[in-house]
Amino acid sequence: MPELLGSRGLSPVVGKAFEATIVVLYVGLLSTTLYGGLVPEYRTAAGAEVGERVLAESAQRVQQAVPPDARAVEARTAVALPETIRGREYALRVENRSLVLDHPTPGIGGRTRLALPETVASVRGEWESRESAVIAVAEGPDGLVVRLEAGGRR
Repeated sequence: MPELLGSRGLSPVVGKAFEATIVVLYVGLLSTTLYGGLVPEYRTAAGAEVGERVLAESAQRVQQAVPPDARAVEARTAVALPETIRGREYALRVENRSLVLDHPTPGIGGRTRLALPETVASVRGEWESRESAVIAVAEGPDGLVVRLEAGGRR
């Protein structure tokens, strides 16, 4: 019986140790769940929204840079782009009169058709997100030529 009486003093200490262990396990499980699944999914969804907005606004700027009835024009227009989407660099390029957003994260990117007047003979070029972006419109042999150009590092 003296052995039982001597170990009763440890009961509160052991109980508190178990409580602390349960709290640590709960916090660890919660952190793993959030940072392992929910937070990256949210960041990708938010990045996709930003990507769509960048693509739409860039297409609008390209379309606005070309006067609707002009045949002989020479103009340069600067375009403001965010340096990163979801913390990563990206590129905008022209493919078949469409503007394409290339991003290394799956689920972020897209394509939109450029609504340009018939006076535009060709559209070409590419922008990298870390460089300043410029739209150059110039007269070509068959009509206007629209080029996406890099204006140098920001």
